[in-house]
Amino acid sequence: MGVAHRFPMPFDPSNRDTIAAISTPLGLAGIGIVRISGPGAKSLSRKVFRPRRAVKAFQSHRLYLGYFIDPDTGGTVDEVLLSVMGAPHSYTREDVVEINSHSGYLLLSQILQIVLKQGARLAEPGEFTFRAFMNGRIDLSQAEAIMDLIRSPSERGLRLAADQMKGRFRQSVDHLRQKAVECLARLEVGIDYPDEEPDALPGADQMEEELIGPIRALISGHSQRKIWMEGIKTVIIGRVNAGKSSLLNRLLNEERAMVTPVPGTTRDVIESTLYLEGLPLRLMDTAGFRRGKGTLEKMGMDLTRQKMEEADLILVMIDRSRPLHEDEMDMIGQILKRRTVVILNKIDLPPKIREEDLKAAIRGMPLVRISALTGEGIEELRRVVRALVLEGQEAGADLSIAPNVRQTLALEEACRCFASAARNLRDGMPLEIVAVDVNEGLSALGEITGQTTTEEILDRIFSQFCLGK
Repeated sequence: MGVAHRFPMPFDPSNRDTIAAISTPLGLAGIGIVRISGPGAKSLSRKVFRPRRAVKAFQSHRLYLGYFIDPDTGGTVDEVLLSVMGAPHSYTREDVVEINSHSGYLLLSQILQIVLKQGARLAEPGEFTFRAFMNGRIDLSQAEAIMDLIRSPSERGLRLAADQMKGRFRQSVDHLRQKAVECLARLEVGIDYPDEEPDALPGADQMEEELIGPIRALISGHSQRKIWMEGIKTVIIGRVNAGKSSLLNRLLNEERAMVTPVPGTTRDVIESTLYLEGLPLRLMDTAGFRRGKGTLEKMGMDLTRQKMEEADLILVMIDRSRPLHEDEMDMIGQILKRRTVVILNKIDLPPKIREEDLKAAIRGMPLVRISALTGEGIEELRRVVRALVLEGQEAGADLSIAPNVRQTLALEEACRCFASAARNLRDGMPLEIVAVDVNEGLSALGEITGQTTTEEILDRIFSQFCLGK
């Protein structure tokens, strides 16, 4: 572990095992796929597949109808379609064979076991994509985009992942690396030939314009990417019986949370996902704020406070038909300067709150009046929440090169190194010191696409993939 690799590596399947795995979710469905990759994929398929029409040799990127058989017994297991993709024109850049059978846990497991008995080994999680990366078909950022494509909770997240998979983010990073290499080369000339004209050296302003500024622009896209790829952690808080569960049900248009006239019904966190015009909100209904009267209620309050700390957005429910309570004032005090919407509920009942006092307490936080019972004001709440989350940014803004957490950390490290280099240039420090900073920044950029990446990072990324991907 910890040994750096430099990619892409030359395509060489001769020293690799042939691997196999089920590549579709297990369950009752129309189709299931067992994927095989490696130097023995084609010969193995000849052992287990009997085409309905005689075939002299499998042609690449063709489908063949026939029967999957057990070579040990000669018995037919299923009627299948066999697809063959010859190296290097496949997902892994190795010979790849996919057996398209009917689905079902027992059937797919039987097919896989027969394939393994014929010489393949079971693939590790993410090993097909790892081989695609090792063989230079994709870089590390594209491999991560594939996982994002599988996991995305929103349509816009799908588009973002698809753009990253096509290589737009990689192109931006490659451009930055090229500029850094040019800068380093000019520094090396200045070190080796100190009598050269100073104009041949890179300037601090040039570093700001060509490296530091563009990197900061990429980093700024991370927060918006998080919205579409991970969803907004949204916590509903309020006093007991303020209508939190009724709001959750109203927003979801279903009875997700139990609603009763008994105060304090919710003692655990109830979580569901809501889409506001494609914007994914991970809604969490929490235990109501009040002085805990028992161990269970105190645990519920502790969990509520934990979820508040983790939340990207807080919805504060206040019952307009009751006077403001000290618990509500304490609650508001805890969330000042957080992304928050204050909701005055039960506008269908006579008011017992002086809104002037409430507005003074919330200090400019958005205030929406609703009735969770009748639905009045719910559309206005949706509009306010969406505007607050997007912070005025257009939904169609280009986020095709927005980085994930790992990539953002690498960009921040690169930015720190290049900023140090620019500062040292202005301060007249030796060029050798400036070159060290630039070289470290270049290495940080390489971590994003995989040119300079440790085995530990690779293991962490590809272990997140499912078994057949």
